[in-house]
Amino acid sequence: MTDTARPPVPPFTRESATEKVRLAEDAWNTRDPRRVSLGYTADSRWRNRTEFATGRDEIVALLTRKWAAELDYRLVKELWAWDGNRIAVRFAYEHRDGTGAWHRSYGNENWEFDEHGLMRTRHASINTRPITASERRFRWPLGRRPDDHPGLGDLGF
Repeated sequence: MTDTARPPVPPFTRESATEKVRLAEDAWNTRDPRRVSLGYTADSRWRNRTEFATGRDEIVALLTRKWAAELDYRLVKELWAWDGNRIAVRFAYEHRDGTGAWHRSYGNENWEFDEHGLMRTRHASINTRPITASERRFRWPLGRRPDDHPGLGDLGF
């Protein structure tokens, strides 16, 4: 894995921060841990719920466990704030567990980037609640969220 630059790079504007958020959402919606890990520095530090990860290998392991348990995962991220090399995001995602029960998770992330646009720090706070299949709002085919799909604000999240 390389440390190739990942534009847009800081300092962020509203437009470049919004683009960075969508690129991160698109990567996560692939559910490909290796691909996702390439957006982070080789020594990136994460806090994800109660788990801590340092470096791409630990990120890959965490995401592999996550997506083995969170099936049919679909995510929407939204820019909350930005300044210099930092971005704050709110998000929601839906998934089903191994029993077929659906869940929606809501959360906030604080991101810090290096000069190459790679995320070096990610702090995620996440709450999950069960939902019924009829309460699902993220129903696009697995993969990238369609451009015309409502965002979090439009959905009342």
